[in-house]
Amino acid sequence: MKYLRHFSIPLIILIFVKLIFISGFFAKLERGSQDGLFNIRGKQPLSDDIVIISVDDETFNALDITWPFPREYHAKLIENLNRAGARLIVFDIEFTETTQLEQDGLLAQVAAEHQNVVFAGKIAEGRGGASHQQLYTPIAPIINHNLSWGLVNLGADIDGVMRKYALFHKFDKEPHYTIGITALANSRNYDQQWSKQIKIDGGKLIVRDKQIPLHNQNEALINYFGPAHYFPTHSYSSILDDGTIALPGQQGVETNDFEDILAAGVLKDKIVLVGAYANDLHDYFPTPFSGKAQMPGVEIHANFLEMVLQNKYLSHLNSWLVLLLELILVFALWFIFKKLKPLWGVILLVILGVAHFIIAYQLFVRAGIIAPIIQFLVLFILIYLAGLIRHYLESQKEKRFIRNAFQQYMAPELVSKLLNDPKSLKYGGSLQEVTVLFSDIRGFTTYSEKYKPEETVQILKEYLTAMVNTITANEGIVDKFMGDAIMALFGTPVKLDNSALNACKTALMMRERLSELQTKWRKEGREGLEIGIGINTGSAVVGNLGSEQIFDYTAIGDNINLGARLETINTQYDTQNHIIISEFTLEKVKDQVETRYLDEVKVKGKDKPVKIYELISLK
Repeated sequence: MKYLRHFSIPLIILIFVKLIFISGFFAKLERGSQDGLFNIRGKQPLSDDIVIISVDDETFNALDITWPFPREYHAKLIENLNRAGARLIVFDIEFTETTQLEQDGLLAQVAAEHQNVVFAGKIAEGRGGASHQQLYTPIAPIINHNLSWGLVNLGADIDGVMRKYALFHKFDKEPHYTIGITALANSRNYDQQWSKQIKIDGGKLIVRDKQIPLHNQNEALINYFGPAHYFPTHSYSSILDDGTIALPGQQGVETNDFEDILAAGVLKDKIVLVGAYANDLHDYFPTPFSGKAQMPGVEIHANFLEMVLQNKYLSHLNSWLVLLLELILVFALWFIFKKLKPLWGVILLVILGVAHFIIAYQLFVRAGIIAPIIQFLVLFILIYLAGLIRHYLESQKEKRFIRNAFQQYMAPELVSKLLNDPKSLKYGGSLQEVTVLFSDIRGFTTYSEKYKPEETVQILKEYLTAMVNTITANEGIVDKFMGDAIMALFGTPVKLDNSALNACKTALMMRERLSELQTKWRKEGREGLEIGIGINTGSAVVGNLGSEQIFDYTAIGDNINLGARLETINTQYDTQNHIIISEFTLEKVKDQVETRYLDEVKVKGKDKPVKIYELISLK
């Protein structure tokens, strides 16, 4: 049962952590910590394959018109981009509504001539909400020319941050791919049957020679290469500005920006994305990299394409592997924290937190693996706190045990000191210097026969109570009662400055208390009692010397036996106080007590006879 409890607590903690993360309680913190990895890593080198054409404020100023632009402008843009050698043109601009038939036809015709343009569609909610979605395809002329198109729907997390890229959406049970996938399928050879080359196999979406790891069945995690405005960008108006089209916003100024771009060759063999940058077009989104600065939607598509082109994918650490690591750590830390003091536990907790973040960062940078950060930190903290609670409860239990075991036989001050060092009471013994005091009532058996049992018990109770109070008052402990005999120890379990002196004081005070009791008993018509006391000081094996189940704090050894013998030989000598101490005790108190030499006795365990003395009084 004990072992089951040890294993169940860390398991319960792990289950609790899993449940609170599944519930989303710490999801915001977890997402934030993972977003931080992008910012710490910083910008990453680009492949030089992608260029963005931005419909920016400069464009609106140059064209001096409102949105949406006439489609002849887009047709002109396609022509000039092809003049500049663009490999593929991807519009993050929707052409889902008809305008003038002539202009719609012109746009489709120009795109059909060049066969390297990807248009945009979308899926939007109808009047019935998410359950009544509507598919908006590009205008009929584009569809009629079998031109490639993809959806522009992005996949935001619950907090609105764009961490995932939707690879496809299903409408009427058919997959419709996003412009990023459409662009990849047509990036080398424009193929009207491109969608047939896409398949899902082994948790990956395969597009030509690219294998994109799937997340949530139809998404991919985006590996952002930098913050907003990181990709090479040219204004939409600069591509139109080739000297053949009048730009109302630049009247009176002769410009030909496109010729400079053409001469520089910056668009040759590039995948060119066209999208909104102007604030009024409201196409900005938060990303892990953006912080407070949001990113144009077209750059999110660009980051996805860059990730695939460089084969630098992201994936979450396998959930089963996470669970296995957590199981190992939760049990290991549970037993490690048990061995550590709270301060060392805090130090280990900090080291674990820092080490885990470093490992998570290295996995992210080197392998593109996103490992849980906050989840592990919460687990570490809860295990530590549970260990603290366990340590507190066990220490309180230990203190209650010590208090219950000693409070009746030891002074409260000693019990308090002992509570600060409970390790001294663990099973087993150690060699310590102690002073032992034995006392015994002379002829108690004969004495007890003169009284009724209840009277005998009352007399013995009064006597033992007085003696125990005297022992504990002098910082001694009652080791045990042996019938009417008492064994007391001084200098353990709490070490005293002079245990021998405390024992001598106790013996003299016991005689005084006995004298008071004898006066009382005589007044009650009872006979008095007489006791003998023996005291010895020396090394003994002291500790919890019972079984592992039954606590028995005691002392054993030749020096303990000598103390018992000194008590018994009191009757052989004409002593006034009936207190005999050994030469070893006298050596400790010779300047503080009055004694009388009695004899030398041969005792077991001693090579030489031991000198014994009668203790008369304190000096």
